[in-house]
Amino acid sequence: MKDLTAVRLRAVSKVYAGSAPIRALENVSLDITAGTLSLFEGPSGSGKTTLLSLIGGLDRPTNGHVTVFGAELGNLPERELVKYRQTQLGFVFQDFKLIDVLTALENVALALRLRGMRRRAALARARLVLEVLGVGSRCDSRPRDLSGGEQQRVAVARALAPQPRLILADEPTANLDSMTGTDVMEALKGVTHHRSTTVIVVSHDARIAPHADRVFRLLDGRLVENLTREAA
Repeated sequence: MKDLTAVRLRAVSKVYAGSAPIRALENVSLDITAGTLSLFEGPSGSGKTTLLSLIGGLDRPTNGHVTVFGAELGNLPERELVKYRQTQLGFVFQDFKLIDVLTALENVALALRLRGMRRRAALARARLVLEVLGVGSRCDSRPRDLSGGEQQRVAVARALAPQPRLILADEPTANLDSMTGTDVMEALKGVTHHRSTTVIVVSHDARIAPHADRVFRLLDGRLVENLTREAA
């Protein structure tokens, strides 16, 4: 399935209205192949997080077309966008967005329960993924009792556990030391090989680039570089 296009952007622009309108993205066109890991890098304010929001159906472009798995997101009613996010995507947010009243295990299991998995199976799957990411011993801890790095790994586990078709990760190695950051990226890279999941990462972290199949660089909302890495 490596020859199929998972994400296609055509002349996509995003302008945030206001007294001084902000052009977050400007005429971006690109294709992302299914079953690959793509990295978007660039300085703060370059449009990376806006790009994730558009691909994730959290926002709509001002101009242009965003197509994911053959569906043009701009044409979908809000009800269908919610279904798309619940059934097709896994998100890793920069600020984690863990639910404070739930344990780490329950946060991950909830993502599975929302997709219809029975409670016992969801808890077992959640525990397995947390163990793979090195936080199995923290299953019963609530977010407030976890370090930033531990919260980050729980957030990654929540995205990975439902085995979605597309994972969108905003700074997934932030707050992580070198070894743990490598473990997280190997887990994300692993799902592209074993499950043909498409992974899109935005990050400032230079350590991520060796794990990526494609590296895109954004500057002032424009795509200025597009690199394809040679197969190992």
